[in-house]
Amino acid sequence: MVKIGKYNRLRVVKNVDFGSYLDGGEGVEILLPARYIDTPLHKDDMIDVFIYRDNEGRLIATTEHPYALVGEFAFLQVEDVNKMGAFLDWGLMKQLLVPYSEQKMKLSRGMVVPVYVYLDDASQRVVASAKIEHFLGNTLPRYTLGAPVKALVYKHTETGYKAIVDDMHHGMFYENELYRPLEIGEAVTAYVKRVRDDGKIDLLLHGGKDGRIEVLGERITERLRTAPDGYLPLCDGSSPETIRAEFSCS
Repeated sequence: MVKIGKYNRLRVVKNVDFGSYLDGGEGVEILLPARYIDTPLHKDDMIDVFIYRDNEGRLIATTEHPYALVGEFAFLQVEDVNKMGAFLDWGLMKQLLVPYSEQKMKLSRGMVVPVYVYLDDASQRVVASAKIEHFLGNTLPRYTLGAPVKALVYKHTETGYKAIVDDMHHGMFYENELYRPLEIGEAVTAYVKRVRDDGKIDLLLHGGKDGRIEVLGERITERLRTAPDGYLPLCDGSSPETIRAEFSCS
């Protein structure tokens, strides 16, 4: 059985003028349109494709790569709006629908919004939701101290930056623990500082119990290596402003 909204490795069943049909299992054949075929395919060749449903509900294969798969979060731009909802640029010819019921506020063309990509149970179509909090924190995080994670920054607050951790959990970078500002929509490798009792995760931008120290040491060493005569005009008595200007830390 193919996984809709995911990559699948499928076997070529037959070639036709307008593309190739792939074996979707259980007697189902899925069209890979000719425009997605760069090199000739032959019967029984295996090919990696992304599977989704077209506007008529038919399964379609493509060699294009969407910006996010089912089960992932991404920042996507609104390309169009109609009575069904907002349509996002997903990296495929077919745009990704955010139904009105899945919008936190009314979306308009040109907006870039964080969304969660999922498979609608009723229609078996890939759709998106802008109500991202509904899809976070539904499983208990199990990480060790310093574990590397994937973090997608989605909101700036007074205390720091909220992030989506491994497409599952709430995370937070605290402002006073960052050596550089983050960008909304930025995806970074982060490290677990603490898993809180409420299941939310405190994050550091670098590894170890407090990786800032090791990273700062490397940056100072590199700066000394390239500085004239291996000298920097800094010492214990330098002002915090001077040190922050040089190394983006206190």
